[in-house]
Amino acid sequence: MKTFPAIASLLLAAATASCASTGMSDADKLATYRAHAGAPVRSFQYFGQINGWTSLGDSAVAVWTKPNEAWLLELSGRCPDIEYAPVITVTSQFNRVSAKFDKVVARGSNAMAIPCQISEIRPLDVKAIKQAEKTARDQPAGESDGT
Repeated sequence: MKTFPAIASLLLAAATASCASTGMSDADKLATYRAHAGAPVRSFQYFGQINGWTSLGDSAVAVWTKPNEAWLLELSGRCPDIEYAPVITVTSQFNRVSAKFDKVVARGSNAMAIPCQISEIRPLDVKAIKQAEKTARDQPAGESDGT
């Protein structure tokens, strides 16, 4: 079936466009998400569905479990293909995703999806992140932070 590559390409294009539309580099985005993350938690409740996700470089990802509930997942080391994967999955046990036990798996054209262990989980302040991204988007190109 030839629709998967087309769908994957559209998802990749949408992901790339959403990153570019904020005007932030991966490093800036990761710093923003870390700045708006709470204290580390051991686990979070998960019923097998991700409402959205954002790659934050090759060692972190943000996942939304509800429209206004998101988690920063720091990974143990580099996670191959996470930055460009059209789809990710998250492992869980008994409807909970746990740091040090569960994994993020980037699903894409690579037949060998490598699970990446979650080293730390932090709740995200979704409203603050949306505001920070809006501010970055609205800032004219080349404008500095006032220094």
